[in-house]
Order: sequence, then C-alpha cells, then structure tokens
Amino acid sequence: MTEPSAVPVAPQAPAQAAPEPGRARSLWSDAWHDLSRNPVFLISALLICFLVVISLWPGLIATRSPLRCELGRSLDGPAPGHWFGFDTQGCDVYTRTVYGARASIAVGVCATLGVALVGSVIGGLAGFFGGFWDALLSRVTDVFFGIPMILGAIVFLSMVRLGGIWPVVLVIAALGWPQIARIARGSVITVRQNDYVQAARALGAGSTRLLLRHILPNAIAPVIVMATIMLGTFIALEATLSFLGVGLRPPTVSWGVDISIASDGMQFRNAPHILLYPAAALSITVLAFIMLGDAVRDALDPKLR
Repeated sequence: MTEPSAVPVAPQAPAQAAPEPGRARSLWSDAWHDLSRNPVFLISALLICFLVVISLWPGLIATRSPLRCELGRSLDGPAPGHWFGFDTQGCDVYTRTVYGARASIAVGVCATLGVALVGSVIGGLAGFFGGFWDALLSRVTDVFFGIPMILGAIVFLSMVRLGGIWPVVLVIAALGWPQIARIARGSVITVRQNDYVQAARALGAGSTRLLLRHILPNAIAPVIVMATIMLGTFIALEATLSFLGVGLRPPTVSWGVDISIASDGMQFRNAPHILLYPAAALSITVLAFIMLGDAVRDALDPKLR
C-alpha cells in the first residue's frame, strides 16, 4: 500500500511591516514646504536678500563715495563708469542709488519691528485677559487709529526737526501699531478658546506660560504676515516724508531725499535719469516686500490652501 505523496506547501512570504504613518507636520513646516515651491516667494526673497546685502555692504558694487560730487558734471547723462549719470550736485546717481538702500531699508525694518512688538503686546494682552483690560486697550487702539499716519508724522517731525533715521522710526512705530494690535487681539481670542489651551489651564498653567508656550506660537502667524506687508509700506512712507522735507534730510543718503532733490520739473525734463533710478529702486523694493508678504500669507492661511 503506497503512502500518499506529501502536498508541497508554498513558502509563505515574510510578513511586511505596516507602513509607518506619515509624520504630522506643523503649520510652519507646511508653510515652508509651500513657500519653497512658490516662484513669487523665491524671486522676492532673493531680491530682498540682495537689497539687504548691498545696504549692509554697499562697497561691494559701488566703489565711489555717495558724497563725492563734481559740480562741473552736474546733470550729465550716463557715461562709462557712471552708468546712471550725475545729479544736480554732480554726484554719481548710481552710487547714491546703491547707498540709498541702507537708510530706507533700515527705517523700514526698525519701524516694522517696533510696530510688531508694540502691537503684539497690546493686542495680545487685550485678547487674553478680556473684560476691563480688553475694553481699555481697545479704546486706546481706537484713539491711535483715528490719527492719520502721514499727517501725524508730518506734524511730529516738523516740531522736533532732528536728523537721522531714529526720529522717523519712532514716529512710525508710535502711529503704526494699531492695525497689528487688532490682528493680534483677534488671533489670541481665537487661539485661547482651543481645547489644548483649556487643558493647560486646567492643569494649572499660569498666564505667562499660557501666553508664551501655548497661545503665542499659534497666534503669531497673522502678525508676521501683516508685518511683512507693512515693511514695504513703511519704506514708501519714509520716502514720502523725506520727499516732503520732514523725514531724512541731507547729507543722509536715501531714495526719498534723492527723489525730493530731483522733483524740480525743469531738472527732470533736462535730465530724467536723476529721478528715474532712485524712484525705480524704491518701487522695486516696495513691490518685493509686498510680494513676499502675499506669498507668506498664502502659505500660512489654511483657508487659502
């Protein structure tokens, strides 16, 4: 009697490990993932980096002094080695345009930092504590909102008549924070109602810990977006004040000062280059910061994804 032949058993494939779930990305990592693939952000960021570099080290691309002038070459057009021509005092327009980035960008950056700090503190405290403090700080914000920024800056700077960038920075910071404060207040009110904030409060976290560890990191995104857009606006505001004669004054080199000097109609008709180049540099800079702010807003706003 023959034994039944053994049925071959197919070898079992080794059990595959379950795929690991993808790591959850934070808002900031998601934002950077989107920004790094956004051509608008890349172009504006590269342009801003270039402007910051030449504002810190203008000698890299301009070898002359912006205060070295030759009256005999007043209003001369472009020439070899002087690609933008000469202004009314015989100064090299190219050199002054390069060096003008320093004062304009310094005013914009410092004023934006001041506005963001003051507005975030006032708006954050109003939104976090609510009640009496919210009513008080909101009324103070409304009072400053009622002051036209350009008019207030003209009045203040006309009275103090101090040179340098710091009076301009201080007056912009003193008048420009209410919009940031309102945004910070609304963002803090939204974040403080989330479950993780209530859980931290139930576990005994104090007000300082709640603000710095749980609320601020999740409420700061709208403030960053608005501050980035306002930076370009403040650069344009500095140029406007300098054009009106109450902002930066000679011998300070800035785009607003050069535009003011070149604004005479007869000079512009005879030598348009003295106005076109600093005005173009100002416009490109403001546009770059506004484009950067729009790109950051699109990346940080979940509703726009």
